[in-house]
Amino acid sequence: MAAADRRENESGIEIEPVYRPGAGRRDLEPPGTPPYTRGPYPNMYRGRPWTIRQYAGFASAEETNARFRYLLAGGQTGLSVAFDLPTQLGYDSDDPRAEGEVGRTGVAIDSLADMEVLFDGIPLGEVSTSMTINAPAALLLLLYELVAERQGVEPASLSGTVQNDVLKEYIARGNYIFPPRPSMRLTTDLFAYCAGCIPRWNTISISGYHIREAGSTAVQELGFTLANAIAYCDAAVVAGLSPDVFAERISFFFNAHNDFFQEVAKFRAARRLWTRVLRERFGVTNPRALALRFHAQTGGSTLTAQQPENNIVRVAIQALSAVCGGAQSLHTNSFDEALALPTERAALIALRTQQVLASEVGLTNTADPLGGSFYVEALTDELERRAWELIERVDDAGGAVAAVESGFVQGEIESSAYRWTTAVESGERVVVGVNAYVSDDDGDIELHRLDPESERRQVERTRRVRAERDPAAAETAVARVRAAARGTENLLPPLRDALAAWCTVGELCGALREEWGTYDRP
Repeated sequence: MAAADRRENESGIEIEPVYRPGAGRRDLEPPGTPPYTRGPYPNMYRGRPWTIRQYAGFASAEETNARFRYLLAGGQTGLSVAFDLPTQLGYDSDDPRAEGEVGRTGVAIDSLADMEVLFDGIPLGEVSTSMTINAPAALLLLLYELVAERQGVEPASLSGTVQNDVLKEYIARGNYIFPPRPSMRLTTDLFAYCAGCIPRWNTISISGYHIREAGSTAVQELGFTLANAIAYCDAAVVAGLSPDVFAERISFFFNAHNDFFQEVAKFRAARRLWTRVLRERFGVTNPRALALRFHAQTGGSTLTAQQPENNIVRVAIQALSAVCGGAQSLHTNSFDEALALPTERAALIALRTQQVLASEVGLTNTADPLGGSFYVEALTDELERRAWELIERVDDAGGAVAAVESGFVQGEIESSAYRWTTAVESGERVVVGVNAYVSDDDGDIELHRLDPESERRQVERTRRVRAERDPAAAETAVARVRAAARGTENLLPPLRDALAAWCTVGELCGALREEWGTYDRP
């Protein structure tokens, strides 16, 4: 092929002009059979469509509760909670460091009082809830459990997912609190607690999504996400847990970007890689553990502030790739998110996008509709091969935790992000409305406006909780948490008791900060 006609995708994989018989594996197993290339279930969406789980959260618990009810009334089938930045970093809303950030990027949750309002009127025994929270994940899950009990719902009846993937915070997002090793302890303590108390709960959603948002390629999203998964499994084994048991409750969270065929192949390769990891490294034989299950979200970093209605098309194509790749649940971004938090109208369009795909396009009729495509099978094989090579490079760096501590993973992603940005700035990569097909008139877009009084109301509730609780009980509970942090017992029972005594998220994270220290990026 002439050099001028050479084409490759953003992962550096050369794309042939045409793919012929012999490209990619042909001896594919049926869906529902290891290594699950074609899907984790035999009938896939014929048996059960994917869960429509729209991510939502802003301002106060009252306002987010109203948005949840709006989405459920519109046909959403599962909840997904976005928390604000102070909550993600373990600060209460009345902390001076939280001023101006309360409720800006998600809902503010400081105490059991907030969590009760957030789920007021929502039967937790009947809905599945996903919570995107990492460093303080144990605290938010325990608050959810306490609210369910106050509703009369047994913890064993609860279903959902807590992200609980702190390694990717050091890699991609920066919303960490403690150093990696005590953070890993919290993660595995949550594994053990749920195995005994909340057995239907998915205890971690290992996230490639944020790795991709930080500028990684699809290969890096796969390789680094699976390397992180290996680290969590290693830590759980050291903690005495059985991989045949805890791996059943592990789920993944992947990005759906614009290169439709690469994304479909990426999801198929992920399942194959996970089965290989569990078999070869951990000796897993349980089929339910070997089957990778994942949530997908359309690419936030692909949304443009210029000509924002173009994002509706981008989101639909990305969602189609997730469905053709076999996602178990899906969030579709709202078209206005490059400008502000979604309006109700934009959120409804995003929800209707999924409903059109589920009801009008024929996607629920057959499993793995693109399986057998010469192109898709060749891409699946190549993504798997390159991702495995990357996993081995992480192994050579000492494993995922050591590779994060040394900055190896961060450096690799930053290099990819730089290459992409340079390609867009030079015009080598086209972004419609940004560096091609530019218009002077991007149209008038209605933006969501936060109530300026919501932060004040949130701060008042948190201060009222502290004023009305039993101070001696709260002080005793925090002391128990400190003692547990210095020892080796599972931290979740004392954390649960402290939250039930109306201690706040910020107080408990503050106590752990004092015991463990905080993390500074190298």
